[in-house]
Amino acid sequence: MAKTVEFNVFRGSERGDIVPDTTRRTLDPGEVFVEISHAGLCGTDRLFKTQTIVLGHEGAGTVRDVGSAVEHFHVGDKVGFGWVQKVCGHCDYCITDKDQYCTHREQYGTHAFEIGAFATHAVWHQSMLVKLPAGLECEYAAPLMCGGATVWSALTSDGIQPGDRVGIAGIGGLGHMAIQFAATLGCDVVAFSSSAAKRDEATALGAKEFHLLQHGSLKALAAPVKHLLWCGSAPPDLSKTIPLVAADGTIHLLTASDQSIPVPVLPLIANGIRLQGSAVASRLAVRRMLRFVTLHGIRPIIMSWPMTIDGIQAAFQTLDEGKMRYRGVLVGQRHLMGKPAVEIKK
Repeated sequence: MAKTVEFNVFRGSERGDIVPDTTRRTLDPGEVFVEISHAGLCGTDRLFKTQTIVLGHEGAGTVRDVGSAVEHFHVGDKVGFGWVQKVCGHCDYCITDKDQYCTHREQYGTHAFEIGAFATHAVWHQSMLVKLPAGLECEYAAPLMCGGATVWSALTSDGIQPGDRVGIAGIGGLGHMAIQFAATLGCDVVAFSSSAAKRDEATALGAKEFHLLQHGSLKALAAPVKHLLWCGSAPPDLSKTIPLVAADGTIHLLTASDQSIPVPVLPLIANGIRLQGSAVASRLAVRRMLRFVTLHGIRPIIMSWPMTIDGIQAAFQTLDEGKMRYRGVLVGQRHLMGKPAVEIKK
């Protein structure tokens, strides 16, 4: 007997208003019904606020029901989900720990517009759902599922080694996690920021050096970095960024943006510098990240709001004003809009 679920969601709109709505979905055999307790607010969410899709793409909560073919998730499990909604499990990317690039992947923003993290519940395919370690709280797990996963993947999948001199440009939602991860992984961490006020915090998080960027430029640097993770709120000016990187080094572009940037080809060629894109993380990488943060007691620094219209708008405003310290988290309410989400059996 097929099972249909109904739950409350928050959509974007052409005007940028937050619009409450109800989603009704029949569970496929491989899908899981998750009650969302916490959702992270990612900088990428600003790209979707003026669209009519359900907002949010990183969440954590509790399994409330499963499809008939689901084997590894059970009612009561604590789980998290991120950008990618479903993968095939069979293509070359899926069998080589790169399933976030699955040839047949379904992901937020291009599929399942009725499903998102700003909601009472979500229906997620079992292939891209992750069980949370017992020692990791959901309010910290949610912002790790995209922001944390993005920097973790760059630090552990693209040739960075313990002892490497690693630069983190932009100490915000991505950057403050990147500093903690890189330092704990044994890297020599160099923080770059346009805000002098972040010096002490960057050092406390694990940076060995702090350098102030003025209009994207740096007057002097003791030694260039082997790897530079660009975590700023806007794409880099590569003409100013390339001089920060050593020959045969890599610039890891982690900030999601729809802007195009000019690429100065000659200094890249002359110094053998690579530009490396990175999108979230594979299932295996996410599992390793969650175990790593639990083992080492690493947590994102968060600010919280209730998952209501006013709460979501306030969180977006804080993000837009550059006042987020450092990841926004929306806390789910079990009875939004005057009624509980209900489960309907057919």
